[in-house]
Amino acid sequence: MSDVGLLSPGAHRGAEHTDDTAVLQALLDAEASWVAAQASAGLAPAGAAASARAAARAADYDAADVALRAEGGGNPVIPLLADYRHRLGQLDPAAVRFVHRGLTSQDVMDTALMLLVHRAAEPLTRQLAAVQESLARLAAAHRGTVQAARTLTQHALPTTFGLKAAHWLAGLQDLEEDLGRLRRLPVSYGGAAGSLAASLALFPDAPDADVRALDLARRWAGELGLVLPPHVWHTARRPVLRAGDTLAAVCSALGRIANDVLLLSRPELGELREPAAEGRGVSSAMPQKQNPVLSVLLKRTALSAPQLAAQLHVAASLVVDERPDGSWHTEWPALRELARLAVAASSHAAELTGGLVVDPARMRANLDASGPAVLAERISAALAPLLPTADGATGKQRVQAVVREHATDRAGMARALVRLAEGAALPGGRPVDESFVAGLLDPAGYLGANDLLIDQVLERHRRGANDRPSTSRTTPGDPA
Repeated sequence: MSDVGLLSPGAHRGAEHTDDTAVLQALLDAEASWVAAQASAGLAPAGAAASARAAARAADYDAADVALRAEGGGNPVIPLLADYRHRLGQLDPAAVRFVHRGLTSQDVMDTALMLLVHRAAEPLTRQLAAVQESLARLAAAHRGTVQAARTLTQHALPTTFGLKAAHWLAGLQDLEEDLGRLRRLPVSYGGAAGSLAASLALFPDAPDADVRALDLARRWAGELGLVLPPHVWHTARRPVLRAGDTLAAVCSALGRIANDVLLLSRPELGELREPAAEGRGVSSAMPQKQNPVLSVLLKRTALSAPQLAAQLHVAASLVVDERPDGSWHTEWPALRELARLAVAASSHAAELTGGLVVDPARMRANLDASGPAVLAERISAALAPLLPTADGATGKQRVQAVVREHATDRAGMARALVRLAEGAALPGGRPVDESFVAGLLDPAGYLGANDLLIDQVLERHRRGANDRPSTSRTTPGDPA
């Protein structure tokens, strides 16, 4: 039995950090680091920690066999523990007794999944940083590239592709704080019933055994590069929900970009084009086609992620007692798949935005094809206040009538507006002449706060790029 992603094209880009081998390694690291934490606390010899780590190589274990045997106890920790103890016993028999003592399967499973997401966060954030760099370049380079803004699928007002790219970038910037939390995920501790009873039993003669047990959990977090949470979360699943929601939000933000690219790369629009690569975008039946496959896969991911995140929320709402009975189990594949999809999507998006081909001439042509009516808002705002009511129609209504009549005829609209405003003067005394009306009909003159909005996003990007190396660092064991 194997799952190589046959039905998830492109997901292999996230497999290295999320496949069964990665899960197995996270489980083994959780167990080995617990031995190391005991050694750090003086509960085990230093040699036991070294032996525990030496025995914790996923390549030495049969993941498929562990998976088959996991049915017996309902989770993979139990059969893996047996294999791990056997292998460690061959290296250092005295170290075996320090394995897993004080823990329960859920502690290890939850901690391993947090470690898996924590590790996946590195390529995820690195690739998203590359996406942001590409979007910042596009926003700066195309701040003056005029195109039609579309609302409810129809041409609305003039805008620029630079502002569109800035909006894409802002959507990713809004995720920075959430992404930072993926590097500060918690260990899970609590023991069989969430009371830390078994951990306290490791300090039988200590009057402050409870404090020492918490310190041991903190040391464990430090060994793994995770953090110590403020409480046992066996049945309070916010850490899982927060991680899953962040991963799903990444998929949504990238899907938004993909949707725009898919629309604007349609041949009848032709404003954008995906970067070409050998063998990509091919059709089995139509060799002339160049399909926008990167965007297709990003959209696939954006459509899949919400259901996976919803599964995590369903599971959290059905937790009972001190340890869950089944709802916990449904989290594992959902969270793992979210991590896999998000990492793969960030890779696809980095390639897409890094090589996106922009056609400014086609953008302007499509805007011009919509006719001068696309500037109706500007024309009405400029001329309506200058015109008196006539024949029962207000100045605004008179302007709107001209716009409707000449919606696709720029020259005809210009002449009609000059006639309509004959004798009217602007506040400074300038007459409403052909030159003024021509300016009203220039799409590049009605871009709102285009430059300011782009500059705000780019400045935020510059600050974020400067801060990113320091904010991505985590002090192991610090509270979340």
